[in-house]
Amino acid sequence: MTYTLTTPLYYVNDKPHLGSAYTTLACDALARFQRLKGESVVFITGCDEHGQKIQRTAEAAGLTPQAHCDAVSAQYRELWDRWQISNNRLIRTTDPRHRQIVEQFFARVEASGDIVEGRQQGWYCVACEEFKDDPHEAQDPECPTHRKPLEWRDELNLFFRLSRYQQQIEDLIARPGFIQPASRRNEVENFVRQGLRDFSISRVNLPWGIPVPGHEGHTFYVWFDALLGYITALLDEGDAPDLETALSRGWPASVHVIGKDILRFHAVYWPAMLLSAGLPLPAKVFGHGFLTREGQKMGKSLGNVLDPAELLERCGRDAVRWYLLRDIPFGDDGDFQQQRFSDLVNNDLANTIGNLLNRTSSMARRWFDNAVPPTTKALRLDHPLAQAASQARLSVLEALETLEFRTAAEATLQLAIAANGFLNDQAPWSQMKQEGTRDQVADDLYAVLEAARIVALLIAPLLPDLSTRMLEQLGQPLPDSGAAATAPSPWLQQLEWGGLPEGLELPEPSPVMARLELENPL
Repeated sequence: MTYTLTTPLYYVNDKPHLGSAYTTLACDALARFQRLKGESVVFITGCDEHGQKIQRTAEAAGLTPQAHCDAVSAQYRELWDRWQISNNRLIRTTDPRHRQIVEQFFARVEASGDIVEGRQQGWYCVACEEFKDDPHEAQDPECPTHRKPLEWRDELNLFFRLSRYQQQIEDLIARPGFIQPASRRNEVENFVRQGLRDFSISRVNLPWGIPVPGHEGHTFYVWFDALLGYITALLDEGDAPDLETALSRGWPASVHVIGKDILRFHAVYWPAMLLSAGLPLPAKVFGHGFLTREGQKMGKSLGNVLDPAELLERCGRDAVRWYLLRDIPFGDDGDFQQQRFSDLVNNDLANTIGNLLNRTSSMARRWFDNAVPPTTKALRLDHPLAQAASQARLSVLEALETLEFRTAAEATLQLAIAANGFLNDQAPWSQMKQEGTRDQVADDLYAVLEAARIVALLIAPLLPDLSTRMLEQLGQPLPDSGAAATAPSPWLQQLEWGGLPEGLELPEPSPVMARLELENPL
């Protein structure tokens, strides 16, 4: 069975920002984890390229909408390449095949009797591409998110009969695990409890979008079009644009990972559309929080926006991935603090994990012929580090299954802390000066090196680069993370205690993680 996960399809009104990088990095960690387990993974990301906001942004820049979309989507592709994101699908909603998938899907929904014509009146936010129906907003016509004036709209649109799916949506959101984290479910329940109303799925006099078949002058509302990008993305390169073919490539999605601001579209509108078309529903929708910086919302006017490309250039992949995934509980809002960023990277990665491997490998090479020491006692499963490794393994596997990246990072770090503590307690540098202690030192160093090997394997989904450097320094093969399903998973087998071969030649050690020195503000 295919494990299909998606980022949002990022809206190309502007270049990528840290929020989109945060979502994508989290999805990358999840995709890598599932592959390491042996799952066949389809990891989808992409760009949402239609709508009035895109049209206006392009016009303001003196570009055609297509030229604008080409330029910004190229920035996303380049950035994900630089971050080494492991997606195997990238969809642009201007892809000609996407238009045909949308048309085939719409035909199913229309055949279900769920498309009606009606008049849409209300205050509209072009930036959100959404009508605002809160009475407060109607009295004070400004978008609370974008702080821009709302526009009054009064036009004939096509509507999707969402109201017909009240009970089914109530049952769906009550299903344990469908909306995660649990705190997000309350928001959706409150919205649905007020009664679902039919929503507009078309716009008139909007040339930049997909025309609605059989309804002249109507263009699909950007959200109706964009959500279907998850299905179009499933098509292989040589596939014809056929809905059934796309569905057979990995639908339904195992999880949609999104920002909390678009939870309603994914947990209410999208499932109802799929029900209308007679298609299976995604298993899970995970709405994560927003990022602030030093306690303030990031914005161009404040001049405090963190550019993910610059962050990568100055700090490197490992540092940024570790901070975002280790410090912020995924699902909650998080605050990017430069001092804490440096402290965590240096304390956790350079000192605790990196120094553990470097000094232990150096001692093993010095005293045991440049090789992993022989052992008699360290292979026992009741060894304190074997028990610590077993607990870390269990915690990490459970946490990553539920997108608790922080818990996984902390559990891995705790194993490294335990190994450092054991090394300090045993003090092999002192024992080697005494008679008859060589075997004990060999056991102790083997146990610490083995713990470091398991740390390197456990950290692979979160920090693949650091994991690779650690395993290379231990003379170990890299974990198998191919997309083809295998049973049992080599990675899971490698996590068993005692896998480091005695007598294996150890490469000359070098620091696996440089300290992060940020003299100037990011």
